[in-house]
Amino acid sequence: MRWGRTATVAAVGTGAAVVGAGAAALVAGRVVSDYSVRPGGGSPAAAGGLRVHSVAAGQVELTRSWETQRPGRYGLEWSGGRAVVGAVVATGAQTVTRRLESVQTLGGSPLAVGSTVRITPQLFTGDPLGSLGLEFSEIEVPGELGPLPAWFLPGARALCLIAVHGGLDRRQVLPLLPLLDQLKVPVLAVTYRNDEGAPRSPDGLSHLGDSEWHDVDAAIRFALDGGARRIVLLGWSAGATMALQAAVRSEHRAAVRGLVLDSPVLDWRGTVRRRATRRGVPPFLAELGVRAALGRSGVDPERLDRAALGEGLDAPVLLLHGSDDTVAPVGPARRLAGRRDDLVIYEEFPDAEHEALWNADPARYEESLRRFLTPLL
Repeated sequence: MRWGRTATVAAVGTGAAVVGAGAAALVAGRVVSDYSVRPGGGSPAAAGGLRVHSVAAGQVELTRSWETQRPGRYGLEWSGGRAVVGAVVATGAQTVTRRLESVQTLGGSPLAVGSTVRITPQLFTGDPLGSLGLEFSEIEVPGELGPLPAWFLPGARALCLIAVHGGLDRRQVLPLLPLLDQLKVPVLAVTYRNDEGAPRSPDGLSHLGDSEWHDVDAAIRFALDGGARRIVLLGWSAGATMALQAAVRSEHRAAVRGLVLDSPVLDWRGTVRRRATRRGVPPFLAELGVRAALGRSGVDPERLDRAALGEGLDAPVLLLHGSDDTVAPVGPARRLAGRRDDLVIYEEFPDAEHEALWNADPARYEESLRRFLTPLL
């Protein structure tokens, strides 16, 4: 009798432990999914925890890491200031020295030995006029959830380029504006739901582009109503996913004559996993995060997968991806390029990180964009 009672207590205890473990797993999956379904959960697109080891005329010595060794130009941010760094000029056992192109203290502390900094692909912080001297209008695009703040830069062409940011904000388009101004292309740089100043989604969550594309569609309609006859969609990361969705699902898709996809998220499951593991989440918890992200966002995964394979696509595409992308795996970009080689021009940037392709090689990036856009003008 005593043995039987003990067994019953043990069984109850084991069952409680299993239930407790299951509940904990659900909670853990939900927390991990926040990196992907909470607006800003995957941002900022910057690497922190770096230190300044020395500052000299035109040079700065930083902690050596894979981020600080990458080729190209990047922003450097610290408490109260920012700078632009250029090419690597020296590499030591523990440090990397880069060209220091400009410094802004912004009323805070100067860049000095011991400063903790982070490196980011965002070079410009102002608006088109303040950063580049380009005239623009601050407007609002009527979206299905409310007005969406946007920048409009005029141009003489009947083609309008709609820029959809990714992990940064609409300032992501700033490095490309001088080229687009030379080509006389009007530019509409838009925001979308859950951006600062834009309406929130009803549940306050990101839907991996499966609902946000409606805001891109609203921008297409706004541009056409304003006199544009042809549209090119340019998107980064999740913004590229939205652009791709709009190109295959919008009732205005016939007007979309081209797509430029920079670091597109074509494998949302892989991206959810990577966002988690980059933060030190164990693989089994990252997998729970994938399941939780799907459940919480309510997206149709098959619909996203079909678009990622190029199904329904009938506009030419310039597909740009970094071989070292640690957020959106490069494999799905190669697969899309192979499946739709009738439409897709694929450019792969070696050693380039997610959304930092222009930073890695501005000349190549801009020439690729120029060649793609010229026949469409």
